[in-house]
Amino acid sequence: MGSPPRFPRRLPRPRTLRARLTAGLVVLLAISCAAVGVAAVVELNGFLTRRLDQQLQQTGTAFPQSLEHGTYTLSKPSDHDGDEHGDTRRQAAETFGARLLAGRVTSAAVVPASDRQDLGITLTTRDRAALARIPVDGTGHTVCLSHLRDYRMMAWRGRDGDVLITGLPTEPVRAAVQRLELVAVVVFGLALTAAGVAGALWVRWSLRPLSRVAATATRVSELPLATGEVVLPPRAPDHDPRSEVGRVAAAFNRMLRHVEDALTKRHASEERLRRFAADASHELRTPVASVRGHAELALLHPGPVPPEIARALERIKAESSRMGEMVDDLLLLARLDAGRPLERQPVDLTHLVLDAVTDARAAGPDHRWSMDLPEDPVTVPGDTHRLHQVLANLLANARLHTPVGTKVTVTLERDPDAAVLSVHDDGPGVPEDVRPGVFERFTRAEHRRRPGASGGGAGLGLSIVAAVAEAHGGSVGLESRPGSTTFRVILPT
Repeated sequence: MGSPPRFPRRLPRPRTLRARLTAGLVVLLAISCAAVGVAAVVELNGFLTRRLDQQLQQTGTAFPQSLEHGTYTLSKPSDHDGDEHGDTRRQAAETFGARLLAGRVTSAAVVPASDRQDLGITLTTRDRAALARIPVDGTGHTVCLSHLRDYRMMAWRGRDGDVLITGLPTEPVRAAVQRLELVAVVVFGLALTAAGVAGALWVRWSLRPLSRVAATATRVSELPLATGEVVLPPRAPDHDPRSEVGRVAAAFNRMLRHVEDALTKRHASEERLRRFAADASHELRTPVASVRGHAELALLHPGPVPPEIARALERIKAESSRMGEMVDDLLLLARLDAGRPLERQPVDLTHLVLDAVTDARAAGPDHRWSMDLPEDPVTVPGDTHRLHQVLANLLANARLHTPVGTKVTVTLERDPDAAVLSVHDDGPGVPEDVRPGVFERFTRAEHRRRPGASGGGAGLGLSIVAAVAEAHGGSVGLESRPGSTTFRVILPT
C-alpha cells in the first residue's frame, strides 16, 4: 500500500500580542494595497482599451476599403494627396484590415512598421473563423490571430454587402498595464516593508505598559507563596485609567494588594499557631512527666494493690509516655517551623543506619531486616540526633504499617552532590488516597491496614521526617504500589 498523503504544514501563527498586532496591520495594509493595485490596473486597462476603440472609430474603414479595390500603396502622404484608393501611410503602423464577403475572408493585410511592400499576412482556418464571428455592431472586440498578437477589432457593413474590419494591436495597452503592475508591486512592497517596521516599533512602544505588567506578574509567579512571609515586588506602573492597558494595570495592582493582605494575615495566623503549639507543648511536658512519675511511684508501692488499680496505673503510665512523645514531636515541629537552626557537624550516615536497623530488628523481630551500604562511609553535615530520628521514624513506619514477615531494606548511596537514603518494603503499599498528604501532620491510614499489621502512632512521624530533611536542605519522596513502597531521603553532602 502506498504511503498516506502528506498535507502541507500550516503556517506558523504569531505567539505574542505584539506579533499578532503587527501581522494584522501588515495583512490589512497588504489587502488595501492589493485592492488599490487591482483597481488601478483594471481601470487603466479599461481606459486604454476605450481609447483604442476611439482610435478605431476615427480610423474607420479606409484601410479595408483599399483592400477591396486592391489599390493600397506605401507612398508618402505628399505623393497621393487626395487618392481615394487608400494611402497606407495615413494609417498607424500595424493597423489590421480585412474584407469579408458572405462570411468568407477575401483579403487581409497589416500596415508594416517599415517601407516594405509586403502587406499580406497568412490566416489560418481558425483565424478566418474568428474574423467571421466578429459582430457588425461598431464596437471593439479583442481577437487573437495565429501569426499576430492580440488585436482590438471593429466591423462595419460595406456598401457592397461585404463586411469591413479594422484592427489595432493591444500590445501598447498590455505594455502600459504591465508597467503599472511592476511599479505597483515595487512601490507597495516597499510600503509594506516600511509599514511593517514602523508598525512593529509603534506596537512595541504602545505595549510597553503591558510588558511591565507582564514582567511584574512573572516576578510574582516566581515567589514561593506556599508558606512563610512573602514580600511582593513593586506594583505595576500606573497609566491612563481610560486605556485598556491602564485598566489592566489598575486591576492587577488591586489584585496584588488583596493577595498581599491575604498572605500577611495567613502568615500572622501561622505564627500564632506555631507559638501556640510551641508554648502548649512546652507547658504540657511538665504535667505529663508528673503524671507519669506518679503512676510509676504508685506501681512501686510495697503493699498489695488490687489488680484493677494496677492495670489502671499501667495504662496511665503507657498513655502518659505516649503523650510525652507526642508533645516532644509537636515541640520539635514548632521549632523547625520557626526556623531554628540545627547543629551542623559531620554525621556518619553509615553508622546511623547500623544503629537504627539494630534497634528496629529488636523492636520488630517478626520482620525481615536488611541493609545495602557502600564500602566507604557516607558523611553529611547535619544534626546527628535529628537524622537518627528520621531513620527511626521511617523504620517504625515500615514496621507498624506492614504485616508480619515483611522484608524491609535500608539502602544508602552517594551521588555527586548528595547522599540518598532509601527505606524499601514489600508490604501492601500506601493507600492511593493517602499518598498526597502522607507527609502532613496527623495523617494516618489505620483504616487501610492489612491483617497482621501492628498499631500505628499519632501521625507525626513522617511529617518530622519531611521537616528535618528540609531543615538540612534536602527533600523526601515516596514511590508506592502494591508490593513495593520506597521512602527516599536526599541530603546534600
